[in-house]
Amino acid sequence: MIVIKTPEEIEKMARACRIVAEILEELKAFVKPGITTKEIEMFAEEKIMASGGTAAFKGYRGYPASVCTSVNNQVVHGIPSRLRLNEGDVISIDLGVYKNGFYGDGAVTLPVGKVSPLAKKLLKVTEEALYMGIDKATPRNRVSDISSSVQSYVEANGFSVVRAFVGHGIGMSLHEEPQVPNFGISGQGPRLKEGMTLAIEPMVNSGGYEVSLLDDGWTAITLDGGLSAHFEHTIAITDGDARILTKI
Repeated sequence: MIVIKTPEEIEKMARACRIVAEILEELKAFVKPGITTKEIEMFAEEKIMASGGTAAFKGYRGYPASVCTSVNNQVVHGIPSRLRLNEGDVISIDLGVYKNGFYGDGAVTLPVGKVSPLAKKLLKVTEEALYMGIDKATPRNRVSDISSSVQSYVEANGFSVVRAFVGHGIGMSLHEEPQVPNFGISGQGPRLKEGMTLAIEPMVNSGGYEVSLLDDGWTAITLDGGLSAHFEHTIAITDGDARILTKI
């Protein structure tokens, strides 16, 4: 069932989303060669606690950490560890916050120092694809209009969209209906309505879209070893353009 939120509920969501946005912005300056992914988690966790929120991911379906840190060929759900970042790496940081009964969810992929031209293009195209999808998030459009827009833009730039993982509805639960794939034919799926809240999150690979799962049961990697990038915003459908809740 798709849950339509009242304006008051969306304002509560916006507070959780604001925390996500602020922490991800601060992490842009924090991430550099030499730090570990565990240090990134500790930084984010401290900020979440100081905000009066709760780390949404920790313990969710058994996930063992407060953030997801996915490096290079890791697509999503990388578990923070002693892994030390090197110059030229790219790292996706996915962060969720629960506050006042509602969730916010967002992700960025950051360069670690100076990265390759391929990595630069991958990050740029993935973030642009996110905004292409958000542009389609208006009343009377359908979910697959978002999906098709993302896929078309990514593939026109020579990359592929991951199909094993999708975006989702969000609100009083971290994952709600509807699913929001990053691929598909426009004009299909549920119709978008004012008050719907979605987490749109393109995951884009430099090579093929196929992924596999590591033995930890969480970390997804590209099957061909290529780079991957991931950007995400939580949005609310309004009577006009979508409102991006995880943007400062």
